[in-house]
Amino acid sequence: MPGLTAPSDYSQEPPRHPALLINSKEPFNAEPHRSALISSYVTPVDFFYKRNHGPIPIVDDIQRYSVSITGQIGNPKELYMKDIWKLPKYTVAATLQCAGNRRTAMSKTRKVKGVGWDIAAIGNAVWGGAKLADVLELIGIPKSSQITLSGGKHVEFVSIDKCKEENGGPYKASIPLSQATNPEADVLLAYEMNGESLNRDHGYPLRVIVPGVIGARSVKWLDSINILAEECQGFFMQRDYKMFPPSVNWDNINWSTRRPQMDFPVQSAICSLEDVNVVKPGKITIKGYAVSGGGRGIDRVDVSIDGGKTWVEASKFQRAGIPYISDDTSSDKWAWVLFEAEADIPESAEIVAKAVDTAANVQPENVEVIWNLRGILNTSWHHVHVRVGHSSM
Repeated sequence: MPGLTAPSDYSQEPPRHPALLINSKEPFNAEPHRSALISSYVTPVDFFYKRNHGPIPIVDDIQRYSVSITGQIGNPKELYMKDIWKLPKYTVAATLQCAGNRRTAMSKTRKVKGVGWDIAAIGNAVWGGAKLADVLELIGIPKSSQITLSGGKHVEFVSIDKCKEENGGPYKASIPLSQATNPEADVLLAYEMNGESLNRDHGYPLRVIVPGVIGARSVKWLDSINILAEECQGFFMQRDYKMFPPSVNWDNINWSTRRPQMDFPVQSAICSLEDVNVVKPGKITIKGYAVSGGGRGIDRVDVSIDGGKTWVEASKFQRAGIPYISDDTSSDKWAWVLFEAEADIPESAEIVAKAVDTAANVQPENVEVIWNLRGILNTSWHHVHVRVGHSSM
């Protein structure tokens, strides 16, 4: 593509913050220390998890860079950044979460396949860009469309990168046209993250942001948009990121029996403590994050210091000074909440957190009931074991 190229090796990777915990060097996959997630409501770009499937693309001429829109439409169109910049700019606070977040804990139950993420393959950012609904309207697809005149029902996003899973081809994914053309779904063609231009790791110069949906559908380094009659047939839609029951293994798996995962379930995790932390006797503050997919708010977060026998409700907040009211217009519906609870720890404790969203969905108690061979969507209760001493780690 003019203006944007995909390297075939890892010799031109961008710089990254040295504090990141690297789970895979090539391709580069890394997460921050869990405590970094609760330092602020908006995750700093340097500490936002990095999820890649190949070498990072390079922009050599932003003026020549363009996105082609083709498929089940009347007239194909080529959009340059100047065209996208002319559209109304929207900012959306949205949490992105890798479907494999907390995979390492799931693998302790039974081995799973995938990058070994702890609890920080998640982050909250303020994304800036044009609404996809406005972009599609430029090519004659009205807002709130279910189908185009030519029979298009899905919007496919194709990257410029090269993935081994696609035999050297690009990463791609799709969402329903009804979601893409719904202004309330807040799907963006984003060129900013936290008020600055996207950096290379996060999709410069242009990426898709699909709020409330697993990160795998928010395609980076956008090359083309295709309007399709059927959903994307790429590897990451059809042979990955699907939720199978515990009975399915690599010998009996049938990928066609499950739909591609879209919304992520309700999730929470404790970030202020780690297993085997030594805490001083007395009161401690337990902090973490909670989030649900599909725009559902967080109704409550429950915290226990006795392994789940008794519970207290944690306080929740998003932006400083603004009370969090779930599903209220004053709250960011696509974004996480941070939570806090104080508790007296008289002896060694098993601290647990679980969240409930506004549809009364609650995290399952045990990871065994949601185990799956790809290790995705581990939303089981999050446990941290601490012991009381007279020094802290």
